[in-house]
Amino acid sequence: MEMNMNFSHDMDDEYEKLIRRMNPPRVVIDNESCKNATVIRVDSAKKHGILLEVVQILTDLNLIITKAYISSDGNWFMDVFNVTDQDGNKIIDEGILDYITKCLGPESCFTSSMRSVGVKQSMDHTAIELTGSDRPGLLSEVSAVLRHLKCNVVNAEVWTHNTRAAAVMQVTDEETGNAITDQERLSRIKTLLCNVLKGSNKSSLAKTAVSHAVTHTERRLHQMMFADRDYERTADDALDDRQRPNVDVVNWYDKDYSVVTIRCKDRPKLLFDTVCTLTDMDYVVFHANIGTEGAESYQEYYIRHIDGSPVKSDAERQRVTQCLEAAIERRVSEGLKLELCTADRVGLLSDVTRIFRENSLTVTRAEVTTKAGKAVNTFYVRDASGYPVHAKTIDCIRQVIGQTILKVKGSPEDLKSVSQESPTRFLFGGLFKSRSLVNFSLVRSYS
Repeated sequence: MEMNMNFSHDMDDEYEKLIRRMNPPRVVIDNESCKNATVIRVDSAKKHGILLEVVQILTDLNLIITKAYISSDGNWFMDVFNVTDQDGNKIIDEGILDYITKCLGPESCFTSSMRSVGVKQSMDHTAIELTGSDRPGLLSEVSAVLRHLKCNVVNAEVWTHNTRAAAVMQVTDEETGNAITDQERLSRIKTLLCNVLKGSNKSSLAKTAVSHAVTHTERRLHQMMFADRDYERTADDALDDRQRPNVDVVNWYDKDYSVVTIRCKDRPKLLFDTVCTLTDMDYVVFHANIGTEGAESYQEYYIRHIDGSPVKSDAERQRVTQCLEAAIERRVSEGLKLELCTADRVGLLSDVTRIFRENSLTVTRAEVTTKAGKAVNTFYVRDASGYPVHAKTIDCIRQVIGQTILKVKGSPEDLKSVSQESPTRFLFGGLFKSRSLVNFSLVRSYS
């Protein structure tokens, strides 16, 4: 039976290659027809996930998609994207334009359909995935335990949403700088981190995984939080309907489509987040119209389930709505943006999050990267009590870390206060000065 399934999969793969060989992808990049944006047209044989592949490649280049038109009737897929750089200018860098053509054009047609969104092996680092209940000081605890276990965090991305937390962290051995391969050591890391995630509530749900696989971090975070059911609203959810994205799902019975419309505040990577969620929920986008009007974004999708059916019930409609709302909200960055740039060293993330914690700051989202021996980290912070961050607090932190190392993007005075009972994420900070890791026996008890 297993041999038959493998044979069927191989036949499907060969058929896909044949179709792509007969109809190679075509990419046209036009900097003339639109005054304010570069127009990218992509024609390709249709397959499930192709839209996500294209959007992901453009998003990973940090391009802003201002408009898009998608059509994929029959076996052919046709997209038009209007894109700019982060400053709103057309794309004129020949290196970027050549990369887009190479990734989406004929040269890509014989690579795996999972080339940009799949899994590949790496011996440069070990990937650690964490999901669990959010609480004050969680990342500080996780970072301290990793440091205790002689693991160096080289890259990490952490999201929190609706009392849940998820992280993808890439670590290396402190001494060798390579991936950790010893299975006994990996098992110990996994066990201790799972204990940290559970904290004092041993019955709480927590998941840890370690591997040498390389995945697309942001897509993986969406998948992890979706699997953790962060889209389910809690009874004390203080976010009212006026603050939520406006998501509507109706059926167009004449054409057997479900029509999804989304109106919300525009931001970078918004299209990736919604397309990623629809794809991972096994919906196929047949047509779409994406646009922006001022600070607002409008998205309209004509979808069917992968089995060819539209949304079948009110329960399914509600689930699609809630999942898209969650996908949009996960990346919304509340708080003051802090950027840290310094030479990388073992324990840097642990030290920084400890300083935030000691100054009663909580971080709503973070990106940690290491390039050529330099750490470039971004944190979005709020006061743990829910009030705006005081300028004196930031000045104190910058004096400890370094004025030139830690820079502030935005003004603390511009932040709006948030109710202390708001379900704001509490992943990083929140443990007060009197509450150290030693006092809580966090490292000692797990070792």
